[in-house]
Amino acid sequence: MAQRDTGTEQHIKDTAKRIFFSEGKLHATTQDIADAAGVNRTLLNYYFRSRDILFDQVAQEARADMSSLLDPIFTAEMEFKDKIHKLITVFMDQAMKYPYREMYVVTELNRGFKAVPEEKKTRLKSFLKEVSAEMEKGKIKSMDPRHFCMNLFALMAYPLITNCLNKSLYNISDAEYLKLMKERKQLIFDMVYQ
Repeated sequence: MAQRDTGTEQHIKDTAKRIFFSEGKLHATTQDIADAAGVNRTLLNYYFRSRDILFDQVAQEARADMSSLLDPIFTAEMEFKDKIHKLITVFMDQAMKYPYREMYVVTELNRGFKAVPEEKKTRLKSFLKEVSAEMEKGKIKSMDPRHFCMNLFALMAYPLITNCLNKSLYNISDAEYLKLMKERKQLIFDMVYQ
């Protein structure tokens, strides 16, 4: 039996990720991906059998990639203030590198929502307790801790998801926008942490 070339398979997935997450072409076809990867569509179909299988694998890897970066921060034994600063930095750096990843993941989740694993729910509950403790100390504004998390991620993700709209509205270049987003890391920290 012939052995699969996992290098080619990974190259196709990496190309799909670049097209979806960096270029924002969320509706790219398998032909678009095959062309960009420099392979024929038959080879792409050999590895993934269907568009949905490729898209599901890419979405799963995107969630896993982000989790591998954020989960250690959520569970780290460090001062909450440092944790928030690191969370903002890592999330924003990733979102600047892959500005459409969050939109892609949300779109794919909406297509067929899969339950959040219990271990993630447990980690989130622990983080929400940390948020509540900081509120009780008066270090962050008191509110439902879930609002704090939603606000934090909205402040980080929304400007990057809407980058094309913002660049057009404010008539700024890619380089200027990237500079704004780098400045935004500290601004977000200053907004959420008193």
